[in-house]
Amino acid sequence: MVWNRVMAHCGLSVPHRPERILAVLTASSFGIVVAATATGFVLTGELNHHTPRELYFVYLAGLIVLGIALAPWPRLSVPLLALAMVDFCLGIGSHVLREVDLADSSILPTNFNVASGFTWHPLLQGTPIPSLKGGAMGLTITHSSEGTRGRDYTEEELRAKTVVAVFGGSTTYDLGVSDNDTWSARLEAALGENTYAVINHGVLGYSTVENLIQTAFYQDKFGVAPACAVYYVGWNDLRSAHFSRRDSGYARYHLPSQIDSLKVRRIGAGYVSLSPVFTVLARLVSLWADTARPSTMPRGEPQSGGDSALEALFVRNVRAISAINRDRGIRTIWIGQVLNVHALEGDDVDGWLPLVRDRDVWPLQQRFNELLQATALKMGDAYIHVPVEDFEAEDFRDRGHFAASGSDKFAHSLAPSVKRECR
Repeated sequence: MVWNRVMAHCGLSVPHRPERILAVLTASSFGIVVAATATGFVLTGELNHHTPRELYFVYLAGLIVLGIALAPWPRLSVPLLALAMVDFCLGIGSHVLREVDLADSSILPTNFNVASGFTWHPLLQGTPIPSLKGGAMGLTITHSSEGTRGRDYTEEELRAKTVVAVFGGSTTYDLGVSDNDTWSARLEAALGENTYAVINHGVLGYSTVENLIQTAFYQDKFGVAPACAVYYVGWNDLRSAHFSRRDSGYARYHLPSQIDSLKVRRIGAGYVSLSPVFTVLARLVSLWADTARPSTMPRGEPQSGGDSALEALFVRNVRAISAINRDRGIRTIWIGQVLNVHALEGDDVDGWLPLVRDRDVWPLQQRFNELLQATALKMGDAYIHVPVEDFEAEDFRDRGHFAASGSDKFAHSLAPSVKRECR
């Protein structure tokens, strides 16, 4: 009889097998907890089909079922159930801790399918993956075959147009909007798509150090040199403000941190597997074996006021970029960073600028904008001042990344000056 076999398997038939009963009871009770947790995630919209998080719960269910199936062999069943419980506690526990701001990250698999859009680069740490077509959070994100944000261009097409190359960090890449809403795409439309092509070289986190490398070695795209190079810079250089161990090339903190910020390490701080236990072990092995060491967050009390040593490095990079462009006959245009001043109040410290309080960010950025303008004028470059007063809080996604409305305002502020300078 099937029922008798089930009873014997579970240790409930005579003679009773307590070790089997305990294994089945433990697995069944734990299965109820896992099912209830998964149901809670579904009801709150945090568990969708065909995502790593769904596979995580399937993986836990598989371990539970296998644990019950192996109940007659406790030495096999118990380790599997123990692994399932530890994986559950690590995954769900880290998620809860992050939700209540007691942890910076979670090792619970994500509820969306988004791979890193960047790949490791020996000079720039990370660059956009060419020919990427993807998106996240309802946004459309495309990389060209040359690794720029947006569509492909042909060499023949560009030779018939005025090419404008734009450089910067995530605020140039335009992290918070879809392809057609980036300020570079809006700028191209405002200038006239039939006569201008605006190529977006922006990459998340890039400072003037990376922009200098881009200018020196990777400025031409699609086989055509730009007539103008536009630089929207400053915010990412502030990452190194008040850092006593700062390297002149930002090599002690900023550049190493880009490896994990852009998720280009094979197994790094952003790596998450279906098993949180394996995630932790893999990260520890990577930490020990990888020659590219993780960056160390600058420690110390946040400071107010300027940083004259960093200002000198910023100006040095700006001058070097300008000199390269001048030697190539490329017109250089500089734009001071615009930030969401409505979100920069109080004494909180954003992790991106580890030694600067929110209330001190805009004064520091204003100082860099003033230096940028003065340096540009000395070198004979163009500088475009975009008033921060023209932007509302709704024009930003966060402290500095544009929403579509902000991107459009910014592009139309730039268009007359860019058209005048780039002929």
